[in-house]
Amino acid sequence: MTFLNTLETRWRGQPLSSPEHMDPLEKLDQDDLPEKDRAVLEGVVWRKLDRWVLPMCTAFYFIAFFDRSNIGNARVAGMQTALNISNYQYTVALTLTYVPYVAMDLPANLVLKRVGPNLLLPAMAASWAIVATMQGIITSYTGLLLCRFFLGLAEGGLFPALVLYLSSFYPRERLQTRITTYFASASLTGAFSGLLAAAITNMNGIGGKPGWAWIFILEGLFTFVFSIFSFFVLPRSPETARFLSEEERCYIVTKLRSSKAISDDDGDDIFSWMEVWRAICSPQVLMLCVIVFFGGTMLFGLAFFEPTIVAGLGYAGNKAQLMSVPPFVLAFVASIISAFVSDRYGCRGLTAIFFAIWCIIGFSMFYATTSQHVQYASLFFSVTGAYGGAPVALTWIANNSAPHYRRASGIAFVLVASSLGGILATWLLGVLSPAPKYTAATVTFIVMSIGQAVFASLNLLYLLRMNRAKAEARLSVAKHDEPKHLGDRSAWFVYTY
Repeated sequence: MTFLNTLETRWRGQPLSSPEHMDPLEKLDQDDLPEKDRAVLEGVVWRKLDRWVLPMCTAFYFIAFFDRSNIGNARVAGMQTALNISNYQYTVALTLTYVPYVAMDLPANLVLKRVGPNLLLPAMAASWAIVATMQGIITSYTGLLLCRFFLGLAEGGLFPALVLYLSSFYPRERLQTRITTYFASASLTGAFSGLLAAAITNMNGIGGKPGWAWIFILEGLFTFVFSIFSFFVLPRSPETARFLSEEERCYIVTKLRSSKAISDDDGDDIFSWMEVWRAICSPQVLMLCVIVFFGGTMLFGLAFFEPTIVAGLGYAGNKAQLMSVPPFVLAFVASIISAFVSDRYGCRGLTAIFFAIWCIIGFSMFYATTSQHVQYASLFFSVTGAYGGAPVALTWIANNSAPHYRRASGIAFVLVASSLGGILATWLLGVLSPAPKYTAATVTFIVMSIGQAVFASLNLLYLLRMNRAKAEARLSVAKHDEPKHLGDRSAWFVYTY
């Protein structure tokens, strides 16, 4: 029997191996598979996905975050003064972005599989690119409001769709490193947006446009070019990826099924509103919604206002743009390192708690001192904690939800919570908490950081308890006697904690 035939046989029968940190029941005997072929495929397939799929997802999220958050750089470059709008009006414009953004999270995930990510994601990028570019030609507050609304409408659903998309390519034990890689691009966005904005504002007056307008125009045009390119490059699924051989496709799908990243039975992946309901009723989803709401409030607050916060610490103009960069660089490095550790040891909960502690330290430093140097140093802790903790929570929900539409719904729900946190952040830092101390916002963030640590601990303990209960159930019930379509509630589905 050839290696491919062996794989196909196992595809329909017992699944292949899973990571060291998972339950022993998921470790399968692969002695019947040629060791050399297995090692070659294991080394090749993930590198191929990392070369083709991961960079595209990273680029999608990078430019989306860029186009949504560069309004903070435009504000520092003079947009607010040019449009003659108050801090309250600016906050309203930011809030308006999130209204359609929140509304699109669940619908986008529910239609992603049917439409195909290779079509839906590029179409979304082309749509928001047009809107993002139009922000550079507005001359009134009304124009800004319209652009922010349609930007949120076009971008809404991208983030949960990317998480769901990656979870259909990578096994559970390899997922956080990949989610972190593309999510960490958000911290690079914070770094590069400051550098790029500092350069673009030097175009002030060219074509009769102010420097802040060129920020929107050039970055929006780049996004549109990328969206056209992505139509031809993005694969729909592992089974249809042109850069994979038939053996490699079969191997990937088998690994996905063995790690419970996808269902053994395709019938489990038929859409049902009951799966949406089961997702929102799952304790781990509810607890992660709270964790991600707190995290989203802090993350979006820093994404939109970190350049303004830095400007309030005694830096001005391009110096403020440049000084906003280093905290995001540290956040990127810390996120990548923690993802490798979390994937290697399967410690999602402990990683989430670790970054919550960083947030507690950072916001406490900012609150407790009047020294501008110490307050600037505090940003290294708070930005790293906020940006490092987010991909952990997203991986946690993707790891522990099954089948497909329950996972799609769970991911969407936690990202709705994140976006609602973004709405709160715009008001906390924009109106309710005056600069440069941001006292009310800082105290709120300290409380939220503590809340993150508490709920991450509760979720970790809950998943441990459920795994123990499932282990006991497996001693008394045979797998074939278990009811069908249980998904992650099956005694044979071991939660990652």
